[in-house]
Amino acid sequence: MRSTPAQPLWRGRTLAVLGIVLFAFSLRTAVASLSPVLGQISEDFDLPAAVIGLIGTAPAVCYAIFGIVTPQLERRFGLERLAVAAMAVASVGLIARALAVDAYTLLGSTAIIFAAVGVGNVLLPPLVKKYFPDRIGLMMTIYSTTLAVSTFLPPLVAVPVADATSWRFSLGMWAVFAVVAMIPWILMLIRERGGDKVDIESANPRVFGRLWKLPLTWALTVGFLVSGVLAYTSFAWMPRILVDIAEVTPATAGVLLSLFAAMGLPASLLVPVLVVRYNATRILFGVAVVAGLSGVAGLLFAPAAAPWLWMVLLGTAPLLFPLTLVLLGLRTRTHEGAVALSGFVQSVGYAIVAVFPISIGLLHDATDSWTGPLIVLAVVIATAIPAGFVAAPEHTIEDEWERRHGAW
Repeated sequence: MRSTPAQPLWRGRTLAVLGIVLFAFSLRTAVASLSPVLGQISEDFDLPAAVIGLIGTAPAVCYAIFGIVTPQLERRFGLERLAVAAMAVASVGLIARALAVDAYTLLGSTAIIFAAVGVGNVLLPPLVKKYFPDRIGLMMTIYSTTLAVSTFLPPLVAVPVADATSWRFSLGMWAVFAVVAMIPWILMLIRERGGDKVDIESANPRVFGRLWKLPLTWALTVGFLVSGVLAYTSFAWMPRILVDIAEVTPATAGVLLSLFAAMGLPASLLVPVLVVRYNATRILFGVAVVAGLSGVAGLLFAPAAAPWLWMVLLGTAPLLFPLTLVLLGLRTRTHEGAVALSGFVQSVGYAIVAVFPISIGLLHDATDSWTGPLIVLAVVIATAIPAGFVAAPEHTIEDEWERRHGAW
C-alpha cells in the first residue's frame, strides 16, 4: 500500500481538524439526546408505543437509505458542501423537534435529523481520508473518541437540563453545536473559492456498483454489522435479558448496560493506533470474536455468576465499529473511493442491523426463552472470523478490483 509522509497535524489543516471534530460531535448528540426525556415529553402529549418503536427503528433505516444516496450526492456537490448541508438539515430538525406539538411531528422531525446524521456518517471517513492521508490513525482516534464522548454525554445532561428548564430546551440546545459545526466547512469553501483550493479527484459513478463484487467490501460490511447488531440489540433488550436470567434488579441492569456502552471509549482510543501503527487488524478481529462469544457463553451458562464480566466482554466486541471506520480510509486509495466504500458498508450494514432488534424480540416471544436470541447473537459474532482474514491484509478495494477484473 502507498504511504503518505506524515506532516504536522495543524499545518494548513486547522479548519479541517475543527470541522471533523465538531461534525462528529453533532452527529451523536443529535441522536442520543431524545430518549432520556421521552417521559417528560409524554406528560405534554401522548406518545403511542408504536411511535416510540418507530423512533427506535428510524436510525438504522435512515442510515441505510442515506448510505446509498450519499455517494451520489457527494459526486454532485462535493464533501464540504454536503457536510454543510447535513449540519444545516440537522439544525432544522433539532429545532423542529424541540417545537413538536404531537407524536407525529416529533417522529417527523426526528426522521429529518436521522437523515442528516446518515449522510454525516458516510462523509466523515472520506473527509479524514481527504485531508489527513498522512494522519489517518490519529484523526480516526480523535473522530471515534468524539463519537464515544458525544454518545454518553447527552444522557447525562438531558434530564437535569430538562428539569431546570424544559424538555424543549433540552432537545433544542444541541442545534447550537450543529450550527457551529457548519462554520469550519463554510470557511474552507470560501477559501477554496478564493483560490486556495484542494484538488478534488473526479468520481467514478461505477465505483459503488463494483463494490458488490469485492470480498474486501463484504468483510468490512460484516465487521460493521456485527458491532451494530450487538449495540442495537443490547440497547433494546439487554436490560430485560439481565433481569430475566441474571437475577438483577432493573436499576442494576441499567448500570450494566452503561458498562457495556462505556467499553466503546477505550476501544475508540486504542483501535485506530493499533491498526495504523502495528497492522493489528487480524488480532483485533480475534479479540472481538473471542470476547463476544465469551460474553454470550457467560449469559447462556452462568448468567448470574458474573454479569458485570459478561457485559465487559460483550462491550469489547463492538471494537469492530472503530476498526471498520479506520479501515474505510486505509482500504481505499482516494477519498472518492472512501465515500463509495463508506456508503456501501453503512447502507448494507444498517439495513441488516435494523431487522435484528425486532427479530430478537419475536424469537423470544415465540420460544419464551432468551436461549435462542443469545445463540443468534453468537452466530452473528462468529461471522466476523472469516471477515477478519479477508480484511487483514494491507490492500485496497482498487488493488482487489485490478487483481480480479483489470483496470480500476
